[in-house]
Amino acid sequence: MFIEVVKSKIHRVTVTQADLNYIGSITIDEDLMDAANIIANEKVSIVNNNNGERFETYVIKGERGSGVVCLNGAAARKVQPGDIIIIMAYALMTPEEAREFTPAVIFPDTATNKLI
Repeated sequence: MFIEVVKSKIHRVTVTQADLNYIGSITIDEDLMDAANIIANEKVSIVNNNNGERFETYVIKGERGSGVVCLNGAAARKVQPGDIIIIMAYALMTPEEAREFTPAVIFPDTATNKLI
């Protein structure tokens, strides 16, 4: 049996852009992706702390060091630039593996989206 557990979490990052006319996804600064152990095209869950929206999409690499967090396509309707969101990725593991696993959780500076 496998269970789904949090593998990666970017806790409280600021949306910098929302682009309705782009193919759907979330663009994330590659520094944040690396620190949180998230890869391009990985499925993520997004929680918007400002309005309570919850949705899923996939990740596109953003420019390293830029602080970019941009919701694209239909997801752009669920955020506004300046909103604080939480980004989570999950993995399937056996209960035994999950008990020993430690997720990558990062807490960027919400003013700059840089690692602190």
